[in-house]
Amino acid sequence: MSGGLHISLAAERVGSLFGLPITNTLVTEWVVIVFLLIVGIVVGRNPQLIPGKIQNFFEMLFEFVLNYMEETFGSRDLAERFFPLIITIFLFVLTSNFFDFLPIVGSIGFTQQGQFVPLFRPVNTDLNVTLALAIVAYLVIEITGIVMLGFLKYGSKFVNFKTGVIGFFIGLMELISNTARLISFSFRLFGNIFAGTVLIAVISLFIPLILPVPLLIFETFVAVVQAVVFALLTLVFVKVAISEPH
Repeated sequence: MSGGLHISLAAERVGSLFGLPITNTLVTEWVVIVFLLIVGIVVGRNPQLIPGKIQNFFEMLFEFVLNYMEETFGSRDLAERFFPLIITIFLFVLTSNFFDFLPIVGSIGFTQQGQFVPLFRPVNTDLNVTLALAIVAYLVIEITGIVMLGFLKYGSKFVNFKTGVIGFFIGLMELISNTARLISFSFRLFGNIFAGTVLIAVISLFIPLILPVPLLIFETFVAVVQAVVFALLTLVFVKVAISEPH
């Protein structure tokens, strides 16, 4: 693209490890994971009876999420069982999205074959990352349904001959809908974050002093919404999976 703007749909390779390719989204992902680990260690290392601001923030966040999950499941035990998964998805997606706004993302890199390759790239602009998250959520949902209801009872949601032809086709549509979650989960997050990244890059190139600030505020809102949506849909689909077939 003219004017020095380079947009790549796929993540760029910046190196290799034991013969495996290392992309710039993977580098950013490692940074996000290390950051979350450090925050987790610092916050959880020495909890205080009278919490400070950081501990109080995480306690309020965790308590809110746990209470909401309890209302959704109707069981405190189930809420506590799935809380680590839901809160991990939320924090990872949210932190990854927020890292997109750091100055180092997209600005530090090297030249390769005449093209600038950034060392850090927004994590969720890589379809491999969002698809991996979608696969994890999908497997948890389906395995939970089988474990909680049993294989035959859970399978009766999709294969049902007792209610005639209509019931059979409804079950078939439900099966297709379940499989389509992989696409909706991954492409929703990827599409929104990638589109926002491209829009900010284009606007910053042509109108650098006027539009980027309000656009960044809007993209911050989108970053939070996408993290909430991914975690919330995982929670809701787990609830649907463990519901009795009818």
